[in-house]
Amino acid sequence: MNSLEALPFDAATVLGAGLMGRLLALSLARRGCQVTLHDAGGPQADGAAARVAAAMLAPLAESAVAPASVVRMGQYGLERWPELLASLASAVFFQREGTLVLWHRQDAPEAVRFAGVLARTVNEVPGLPAMQRLDAAGVDAIEPGIGKRFAQGLLLPGEGQLDNRQLLAALLASLQALPNVTMHWHSARAPDEFEPGASERIIDCRGLGARPQWAALRGVRGEVIRVHAPEVNLRRPTRLVHPRYPLYIAPKPDGVFVIGATEIESDDMSPASVRSTLELLSAAYSVHSGFAEARILEIATQCRPSLPDNLPAIRWLKPRVMQVNGLYRHGFLIAPAMLDTAIERLATRTPTLASRFALESE
Repeated sequence: MNSLEALPFDAATVLGAGLMGRLLALSLARRGCQVTLHDAGGPQADGAAARVAAAMLAPLAESAVAPASVVRMGQYGLERWPELLASLASAVFFQREGTLVLWHRQDAPEAVRFAGVLARTVNEVPGLPAMQRLDAAGVDAIEPGIGKRFAQGLLLPGEGQLDNRQLLAALLASLQALPNVTMHWHSARAPDEFEPGASERIIDCRGLGARPQWAALRGVRGEVIRVHAPEVNLRRPTRLVHPRYPLYIAPKPDGVFVIGATEIESDDMSPASVRSTLELLSAAYSVHSGFAEARILEIATQCRPSLPDNLPAIRWLKPRVMQVNGLYRHGFLIAPAMLDTAIERLATRTPTLASRFALESE
């Protein structure tokens, strides 16, 4: 859905300036709407889950914890992201070098289970590239820095990632450049504070901030460490299979790596524990010894907005008030699909994308 077709309203108020709020605000403004954006935080998105995320675009890898509908949204997103990024005010790091999956010898049974899930997904979802099994030489050929640490691995071709913070900044700059966009920072607003007329819409993208209006929302805590590791030369997102914490390492520009794994059923926003920090860093070191001399830039925690089935949803809270929420751990992966589906619903068109992605509006 790439055309800038007109919408049946002239003005839109977007609540929440995280990933979805910025994407929707920009899309609506480019379609001629007068857009007003409110966010409880500041322009750097410090309170948004999107600022902490690793922003991996890995539909097949995520199928280990996600259904086919999310995988299909991820497929769509991989193709749609380049179009979205090309239209922004500044460049955003984006790559599609695949995902490398590794495991230590003692975790081979878990790797067999993981590979079995991925194989079933490839059969269920047409168009997904099949995973490639690698021996030690194959691993070393695509990631020489790992050396001989791993006897086996999997390459998931075509998967990718982007730089989340560059993207949030580029979206902000693009919004600031438009004369029909007004942004209000440190301005927490709720849908019931507005009475939209026939030519207005309210779009609520506040994540966990929407819980007073969407009681089923819950927080799922994640802990992420950013390090500067110039001695590490991993070229693609790498996942370490483990029965308790499936670690990921995402290389960003300028020698920065995002390391994460933890997923805790809690809306606790306190700092990361010593235990989880040690586990994350030890697991990263087990992948590449260069992390021993890395410098810790940031240890961050955030809670992802999630619904009981861990699937995203678009619903009408009341006439002319739409809510987009529940992106869980798949935010960047599925954001383009959610964006285009929401615009489709706002345009009152036949819900082709909503049906395709099993995103029926209430």
